[in-house]
Amino acid sequence: MRFPFWVHKHFVAVLASLFFLFTFLIDPAFAHHPFGMGEGTQLSTLQALLSGIGHPLLGPDHLLFMIGIALVGLKKTKKLVFPLLAIGLAGSALVQVLPLPDLIAPWAEAIVSLSLAIEGLIILNFVNSKWLLPLFALHGYLLGNTIVGAEPTSLIGYFLGLLISQMALLLLVTIPSQRVIHWLGDNGKLLTAGVWIGIGSAFSWVALFN
Repeated sequence: MRFPFWVHKHFVAVLASLFFLFTFLIDPAFAHHPFGMGEGTQLSTLQALLSGIGHPLLGPDHLLFMIGIALVGLKKTKKLVFPLLAIGLAGSALVQVLPLPDLIAPWAEAIVSLSLAIEGLIILNFVNSKWLLPLFALHGYLLGNTIVGAEPTSLIGYFLGLLISQMALLLLVTIPSQRVIHWLGDNGKLLTAGVWIGIGSAFSWVALFN
């Protein structure tokens, strides 16, 4: 029996989303720093550079957030990539002078995971896409938190690595965005946004009660 083409598209979207969910749900807050969390002061310049490149890729909540940007349907890619990149790096710089308060630290993973659910609402047009800016700043703030207190050379290497990986990810998800949305169709976009909301809620639940 042959299924309609749209069924295959939606099936692929669901499988991909579930893969991320079950791969990372066990512990969404696992150490996604290539050289160990909280060891920024011990990193060489090269290690800091590699950490900056790898950290956004190894953190499931951040990686899924970046992938979800493709479904928002941003236009004028070049005009939006640089503001998002700038505000993300600004968040990483801010945490160096205003560290994450101890009172909020236990909730940090839950908050950043919840951003996936908000992104799902943005994809559904229930929330304005301008909310991507503060959400991106939040992700940048927490990415920068892992190297608070590092020496200047380590900070420079880490920030350069973040710049490289964040720009590459943003270009990778925004340039084909319209084609991806067209390929999924309205039903596929609705379904995937729902999965994103579910993943964000699940990650937050696990982060709070794990």
